[in-house]
Amino acid sequence: MGQNSIGADTLADFDWHWPVKCERALIEELFALAFIEEAANVVLIGPNGLGKTMLLKNLAYQAVLHGHSARFTLASDMLHDLAAPDSTSALAVRLRRYTRPTVLAIDEVGYLSYDARYADLLFEVVTRRYEQQRPILLTTNKAFGEWNQVFPNATCVVTLVDRLLHRAEIVALDGKSYRLKEAQERAARKTKSRAPVTRKER
Repeated sequence: MGQNSIGADTLADFDWHWPVKCERALIEELFALAFIEEAANVVLIGPNGLGKTMLLKNLAYQAVLHGHSARFTLASDMLHDLAAPDSTSALAVRLRRYTRPTVLAIDEVGYLSYDARYADLLFEVVTRRYEQQRPILLTTNKAFGEWNQVFPNATCVVTLVDRLLHRAEIVALDGKSYRLKEAQERAARKTKSRAPVTRKER
């Protein structure tokens, strides 16, 4: 099957009303998987804690259920893996891990910054999949105009973004972190459940 950790969450758990911006019709349309036949990338963009990873995993899982191969990876894990080999043949083997699956889901582009070597490796993956007409699913918290902050001093960023977006569905989400909301609610419940502490009389 060729994926790392797909399928734990269900779309039924997604809170459509929490994000202040959420293109539900577009997201539900993506689950028909037409983007695979069209070789169109899917980019989920928005702040942290809005469910981008859940949507990414579920799209990849849906592809697996329909007989496609898929791989899920954190951007950092993939780039560190690709940067590890010390020979051309070893790199070729690792590149195939990310170019062979029908669907490649890359999570959390933009959370860390990388040098030009890592930018070149991502460019290689994007280019090969672009030429093979195999889609990439990707989450990012950075607008594309800010990707030069993710890959400072990399000369390939403009071309990388151009190829990524040439055939792409862009899903924009906006709002406050759902994880922060849950943490605040949990803290409020804990506070409420604690009995007031009084000093015992001597």
